[in-house]
Amino acid sequence: MFGVLSREDILSLLGAHPPLVHNLHDIGQQLQPNGIDLTVRELFVFSSRGSMPVDNHERVLSDASPLPFDPDGGIDLSPGCYLVTYNEVMHLPRNMVALALPRSSLLRCGVSVHTAVWDAGYSGRSQSLMVVYNPGGFHLSKDARIVQLIFLCLSHEVAEGYQGSFQGENI
Repeated sequence: MFGVLSREDILSLLGAHPPLVHNLHDIGQQLQPNGIDLTVRELFVFSSRGSMPVDNHERVLSDASPLPFDPDGGIDLSPGCYLVTYNEVMHLPRNMVALALPRSSLLRCGVSVHTAVWDAGYSGRSQSLMVVYNPGGFHLSKDARIVQLIFLCLSHEVAEGYQGSFQGENI
């Protein structure tokens, strides 16, 4: 395979060992023609300053405090930045990377999700930055689908997959 994975390709890889993605909330809703929708597990608000020096060994990640969902599973968000943890766990083979884009419904509400590249060989339960730009705020439900993850096959398998500090995160 080379290029963007189709629904059928993804479905086949969900049965691999390890599966491309597991802990799906509702495969019928999440599996798209060209990707998989990721859903909200937890939400955090930033509570300290971070730092990004030249050397990653001196990097300081911002502290984040969890935000509770109400008894109905929702939360009202004011404008600002939030850290989202997804329900789904990924296991990317060494011949594949993934990119995520916000669902268009979020954008139409004045909300976006910013992501980084999921490198070949990465395994974990990822996090992304959600920004509520809408001055009126936004209501979010636990397990809501917020981004679509798109998988791209590399022309060649990398010799060494992702080895960074986020390998195996949140699992």
